Amino acid sequence: MTLLLNEEQTMLRDSARSFLAESAPVAQLRQLRDSADPAGFAGTTWSAFADLGYAGVAIPEAQGGAGLGAVEIGVLMEQIGRHLSALPFLASGVVAAQLLQRAGHAAQQSQWLPRIARGEVIATLAIDEGPKHKPDALALRAKRRGDGWLLSGDKHFVPDGHVASLLLVAARSADGVAVFAVPRDTAGLQVERTEMADAHNAAVVRLRDVHLPESARLAGGDAALQQALDFGRAAAAAELLGIADEVFERTLDYLKQRKQFGRLIGEFQALQHRAATLYVDIELARAALAKALHALDSAPAQAAEAVAIAKAKCGMAATLAVQEGVQMHGGMGMTDQLDFGLFMKRARVLQELYGDAGFHMDRLARMRGY
Repeated sequence: MTLLLNEEQTMLRDSARSFLAESAPVAQLRQLRDSADPAGFAGTTWSAFADLGYAGVAIPEAQGGAGLGAVEIGVLMEQIGRHLSALPFLASGVVAAQLLQRAGHAAQQSQWLPRIARGEVIATLAIDEGPKHKPDALALRAKRRGDGWLLSGDKHFVPDGHVASLLLVAARSADGVAVFAVPRDTAGLQVERTEMADAHNAAVVRLRDVHLPESARLAGGDAALQQALDFGRAAAAAELLGIADEVFERTLDYLKQRKQFGRLIGEFQALQHRAATLYVDIELARAALAKALHALDSAPAQAAEAVAIAKAKCGMAATLAVQEGVQMHGGMGMTDQLDFGLFMKRARVLQELYGDAGFHMDRLARMRGY
């Protein structure tokens, strides 16, 4: 099995890079931030993204998608990271779509997946309840009530929850972890937009005695939820790798142009060593990510270890890249005039999303019996 991109995947990468560079560059994120845009993304850009088939890249063809897999998700997410494109693809086209595919019953899939693929509907998973990702510590309860369910509790840090038409809410029930499909207009559901440090948006979701029919519960349980989360973790890792690549390239260009004491600063050995260390770190992250994406495509139930390694390693590599990028640009690196602060903030948020490096190192240790 080769871990390199094939011809079709290379074409996908190149087309996505061209589209995002023109339609969703870093400058667009600045504009959305400065205007305090209530959606946090450009609707016309999202529609064009979906029209090109990107939103449904990993949704089955029978449900209106392209029927591709985790590698193709990674290809798109790397380009989104390179351009800091503000799009709800990760929440809707990856995590929510994967969860519906793996746990939704036929009626739920036919109702939501084609619309997600077309970009008409945004869906998201509501799982976290505190400042850290702890999917095994759900406090939100689902109780039997007549012929349905009663949900009460709060969810925090719900990606794109403020614009989602469908919330997939993870809860603790008497028979284990359960996930419920909750439309935005459900009685008792309250959604509050929160603006994150990286100028992207999330939401606080409050459920106050939300009554749902039996048909709202997804058929799959915790195993399907964990697999969908692993797709999201690998996708977030790919975005982190894209950030690291872009920041590293910008830093190298600066080292080749900036002069100090009559010499290019890239000639100084100390900076060469730091750049070489960063390059090696990024390539190690790239290898870990490639293994995780292929593992998800071949055997998603056995991919957890590879995903944990990739999410941790890509997070650490991106953190090093943005820190070194700021340092090597000197005082300019701290100003808003350059984009490094935007890359740094996005990398920090992605580190936390679906578990930071510490979470995944602990997860890996537990899976290996430590």
